[in-house]
Amino acid sequence: MKAGRWIVGIILMGALAVLAWQRLPKPDRATAAAQRVKPALEKALAAKGLRWGAPVFIRIFKEEKQLELWVDNGKQFQLFKTWAICKFSGELGPKLKEGDGQAPEGFYFVPRTRMNPRSRFHLSFNLGYPNTYDRARQRTGSALMVHGNCVSIGCYAMTDARIEEIYSLCDAALKNGQRFFRVHSFPFRMTEANMKRHGKSKWMSEWKNLKQGFDWFEKTKRPPDVTVSGKKYQFSADAR
Repeated sequence: MKAGRWIVGIILMGALAVLAWQRLPKPDRATAAAQRVKPALEKALAAKGLRWGAPVFIRIFKEEKQLELWVDNGKQFQLFKTWAICKFSGELGPKLKEGDGQAPEGFYFVPRTRMNPRSRFHLSFNLGYPNTYDRARQRTGSALMVHGNCVSIGCYAMTDARIEEIYSLCDAALKNGQRFFRVHSFPFRMTEANMKRHGKSKWMSEWKNLKQGFDWFEKTKRPPDVTVSGKKYQFSADAR
């Protein structure tokens, strides 16, 4: 009888332990993702003389299907890592209207309010399309994001593993004081050779304007401040 009561007691204690564990608050999706990726990312950052939580900057290239993340080393932005874009919808060229399936091209920025750790696409951040330039040209659309889950209707979709790294680096920068991070989205790497190769495109006039922003960063390794005047992007040194 004593042995039986002892076994029953062990079972009850185990059941209570399971119930207690189930009631513990679970880390949210973003926190859980950061816990998974932070150790390896911190090591990779340190190897390049960079640090977790430093300001970040993103460039996207459609044709190459690449997303670059740059980190501020205190003097300029340094390329940390390039990920393959799993999928984007549409063709080269800007997004024009809601439902056209195009992924946006242009100069966007993401504050904390556009970060979504509860996205149905695992993790996501909203690019802020339409921006001032898009609205000046009467372009429409909404919820254009970089997200996980590798499906896209106008967004830039990554695998879940890749978005965990990208989101965590961006989230850490915002939590550490960066007010917003910039995202520059291009149809392709805007080299002279690529501009010549696409020279007959109907979008060439707009792409020449995008190239000004591309060239600014290529020369200075600091993203410019971007404004809009006369339905064109204007670039100047970021005073922040």
